Amino acid sequence: MKKITAILIFSFLATAVFAQNFAGQGFGFRLGLTATPTVGWIKPEQGKTEGLGLGFSYGLMGDFNFAPNYSFSTALTITTINGKSTELNVMPYHSLSGTGTPVAYDLRYKLQYIELPLTIKLKTLKNDGRRWYGQFGLSNGFNISAKQNASRNGSQVGDNQNISDWTRFYRAGLIIGGGGEFDISGNTSILAGITFNNGFTNIVKDSSRDTKNHYLALNFGLFF
Repeated sequence: MKKITAILIFSFLATAVFAQNFAGQGFGFRLGLTATPTVGWIKPEQGKTEGLGLGFSYGLMGDFNFAPNYSFSTALTITTINGKSTELNVMPYHSLSGTGTPVAYDLRYKLQYIELPLTIKLKTLKNDGRRWYGQFGLSNGFNISAKQNASRNGSQVGDNQNISDWTRFYRAGLIIGGGGEFDISGNTSILAGITFNNGFTNIVKDSSRDTKNHYLALNFGLFF
């Protein structure tokens, strides 16, 4: 896991160096910090969504401005996606139940990812130190922590259970969102916006289940 983290950090910084060296006149790479509350939910194909979960995302963000109104935008963040669901025959609990009949489990997921999004921003021209943007692209998530609370018929069968062995390492999603940038001093500006991250890969390894997670993020950041 440490090697993967180091590779992702190196890739992010290498992109920044490349952008700074090869940007056109008046453009370039902008680096910043981001802190983002999230609202997540779980959507199982064989079951139902039971509730939302609050999470958080934080880390670095960067915009490679290759034209006056267009940017390649990426980030390197730690993102938590929480949510509740009811699902059938969930491992590892079902293997211990000693029954061959379908059993429904009430679950609370607590998942954490290193995220490396690859997106395009379409921006308006700056007016009085502010501009608006729309954003679309791909989310790449690499699981670093997977825990779960589980109950069956009102009885708890898992308390902060480590489910890393039953959770897929890679998560992909589509990102769509928008917001604004507001200059505050020199090259420093504040970013505020909202994005929807629509996960489209199965987050569990069990081939008999198809479960996805999604989240809304209220984005805040500071570019330098």
